[in-house]
Amino acid sequence: MRTRTLVVAGYGMAAARLVEEMLAGDPEGRWRLVVVGEEPRAAYDRVALSSLLGGATPEDLALAGPEVTADPRLELRPGTTVTGVNRAARTVTCDDGTVIGYDALVFATGSRPFVPPVDGHDLPGCFVYRTVEDVDAIRAAAVPGRPAVVVGGGLLGLEAAGGLRSLGMRPRVVELAPWLMAQQIDEGGGRFLAEAVGRLGVRVHCSSRLGAVGAGPDGRVDRVELADGTALEAALVVFAAGVRPRDELAGPAGLARGERGGFLVDAWCRTADERVYAVGECAAVEGRCHGLAAPGFRMAETVAGQLLGTAAGPFPGADASAELKLLGVRMAGFGDAHAREPGAVEYVQEDRRAGVYAKVVLAADGRTLLGGVLAGDTSAYPTLRSLTGRELPASPEELLTPQS
Repeated sequence: MRTRTLVVAGYGMAAARLVEEMLAGDPEGRWRLVVVGEEPRAAYDRVALSSLLGGATPEDLALAGPEVTADPRLELRPGTTVTGVNRAARTVTCDDGTVIGYDALVFATGSRPFVPPVDGHDLPGCFVYRTVEDVDAIRAAAVPGRPAVVVGGGLLGLEAAGGLRSLGMRPRVVELAPWLMAQQIDEGGGRFLAEAVGRLGVRVHCSSRLGAVGAGPDGRVDRVELADGTALEAALVVFAAGVRPRDELAGPAGLARGERGGFLVDAWCRTADERVYAVGECAAVEGRCHGLAAPGFRMAETVAGQLLGTAAGPFPGADASAELKLLGVRMAGFGDAHAREPGAVEYVQEDRRAGVYAKVVLAADGRTLLGGVLAGDTSAYPTLRSLTGRELPASPEELLTPQS
C-alpha cells in the first residue's frame, strides 16, 4: 500500500482540526501529513487570544499536544510559508526553497487583518490583533492610565478593548456601523452592549469613519482623527476592523477566487482541481467566506471525510449562533436576529434596571421562532436556539422568564 502525502498550507484552527481528524481516522497510516505553518508555533486557540493579556501563556492556548505534534505520521514545518504551487507537477514550493510533492493539497492560509488605508495607519504605536506576537507587542507598548483606540466594534474589537482595559489603559472603540457587533446582534442589543461597556469605562463611537492617525513630536501615534473632525487622544491604536482571506496563491496557481476573495470551492470544499481543497477563513464555499472558527471546523471534517473515504457529508453551512461574554457582559444571537424574513414579527422585552434585553423574531404566523438576541441574561439561549425553526411551545414571555 502506497502512503499518500497530504500537504496543508497553514496551521491555524481549521488546519488543526483537519490534522486531528486525519490522524484519528487513519490508524493504518495511509496518509503522511506535511503541515507548513507561517507562525513559529503549532496551532493555538486564536479565539482566546485576549486571555494572554490576562496572564495565560501561549502553551495554555495550544490546540495540539505532544501526542499530535510527535506523531510519526505528521511533519510540522513551523515558521515556513508556501510561496508557490505547481498543480501539473503536484508540488508546492516554500520560502526556504523546499519543494514538497503532494497527492492532495489543502489551503488553510486563514486571513489577514484589514487595516484601513488612512494616513498614519503604519505609525509606531499602531497594531493589529491577530497573533501571539501581536499581543506581545501590544502588552509591551501599553501604558497604564493612558488612552487607547480600537478601530472595530465587532467581536475581535471588543476582545481587544477588554484586553487593553486589563492592561490598565482607557480604551475607546470606533465602529463604522450604527451599533456594536452589527453582524451578530440587532440595534437594541448593540445599544445595550454599548451602555454596558460604557459603565466599565470603555467609550464607544458608532457610525464613525476613521479619517487619519496622527503622530506626536516623537513620531509615535498620539491621536485618531475621525472623518467628522473629532480627535481622540491615543497612546496606542489597535486595528480590529475585520479580516481579508489569504488567497494570494490562487491566481498564480490558476485557481478561481470568490467574488469577495477566498479560494473558490464547492460544498465539499474542493477547488476546480480535484486534488486541491480549501478550509477555514481562506475558503469561499460556493462563493462565501466564513470568519468564525466553527464553520472552519466543519470544513475540515468535510475534507477529512473525503480523503479518508468515510463518506462525510458536504459542508452544511454556517450557524452564526453564538453565546459570548464580552467585557463581562453576556450576549447571545441566533437565527434571523435581524428579522430579515418578509413578514417577520419582533417581540422585545427590555428592563434597563435589571440589565437585561431580549428579542425574539417570529415568522408571519406569529408562532414559528426564527431567531433572537439576548443580552445581560442568556439563560434562555439553549432552549431558544433548539427551538429555532419550530413552533413555540409557549409564549415568548414565558420562554424569556428566567428559570429559578
